Amino acid sequence: MGRTSEPARAGGILRSEEDARQVSFLELFFDLVLVFALLGVVSRMVPDLLSNNVRLHWLSLPNTVVLALPLLRLWTTTTYITSRFDCRNHWIQLLVLVSAFGLLIMATSLPYEFEARGESFAVVYVLLHIGRPLLLRPLLREHEAIRALYTRLAIWSSVSGVFWLAGAVIQGSSRVALWLIAITVDLVAARFNWPIPGMRRPPASGWAMANSSHLPERYQQLLLIALGETVVSIGLTYANHPATLAATVALVITFFSSVLMWRIYFYRAGQVLAEAVAMSSNRAVAGGTIGVAHVLMVLGILAVAAGSEIVLAHPGGRSELAWLAVILGGPAVFLIGRIRLERIVFDRLALRRVVGIAALAVLMLALSLVSGAPLLAAIAAAVVLLGVAVSDARHAAGRPPEAPSPAA
Repeated sequence: MGRTSEPARAGGILRSEEDARQVSFLELFFDLVLVFALLGVVSRMVPDLLSNNVRLHWLSLPNTVVLALPLLRLWTTTTYITSRFDCRNHWIQLLVLVSAFGLLIMATSLPYEFEARGESFAVVYVLLHIGRPLLLRPLLREHEAIRALYTRLAIWSSVSGVFWLAGAVIQGSSRVALWLIAITVDLVAARFNWPIPGMRRPPASGWAMANSSHLPERYQQLLLIALGETVVSIGLTYANHPATLAATVALVITFFSSVLMWRIYFYRAGQVLAEAVAMSSNRAVAGGTIGVAHVLMVLGILAVAAGSEIVLAHPGGRSELAWLAVILGGPAVFLIGRIRLERIVFDRLALRRVVGIAALAVLMLALSLVSGAPLLAAIAAAVVLLGVAVSDARHAAGRPPEAPSPAA
């Protein structure tokens, strides 16, 4: 573990190579707030899915994306800050703690984000993504390339901020539409390193890594946080439900699915992620790709958590297509993200994961015609994940551990 109590090196705001290998206690504290935020996303999604309004069932899907992506982007941008800068520097400590408090405020507004208190979600997000680069600029006088990068980030955050704040002053579906545009602007601009017409592209990349092991370790921790959120969510829901046979089966299936997703992730791409980044000829490209892959996997895991609560509430209920889309779509999105990770680590397409996604799609159509579908869908999803995990094990049987062969 890293240490945050020692003073920063004189005049040094950037992490050294040795420091970049360590995850600081400050970063772990920030992660604690993320746990609460992810729980809030699931808690916000489930009531809409369980309502009697079928239209609201489907609206809960884009609504959840609109809420989850800004939270995950705030975690990602903060992680790149702590990866690049020395966490013993008092300004960096202040910046991370303010970010943690901002994430907490955003999370507490989740139950009302499309109603009266939704403006705090957008205002805090915009202030952090404009304010943090502006705070860092004076500290980077000796690092012009990184300073120029944060100037670009502040400019683009101001552009997307127009849509975030415009959505904050209205409510309902118009707010969702504006916030979808805003987060799209944020993600696309980041993908292209925040280009500004007339400004020379800086040599530094927003996805550059000070060390090949620190960011992969942080992304591994993000996956474990998401999986832990699933376990906490299903445990709390089960504790508040009668311990019927169906509810107990749902608890077992959800825990088993979480274990399988953990197994599928860490074998083998997640396990050798740091080695793949170290071998990559372009760490900036690798950093951006693994970031997208992990966000997709986390979204899939959150859907699994929401689906488990549906199963607990209506294990033998009617066949709702939106429910099946969540219960079976969550593992599918997770596998899509895992395919993307496999591409960057081993430069290949794992057909067994494609088969798993196809099987989940077929099951969703088939189970839409069956009564008692929620519990059956959860069991079917677990069986598909088990098939992928077993296929991974058979692929590796009798062979030495596979070395990474990154695409970039």
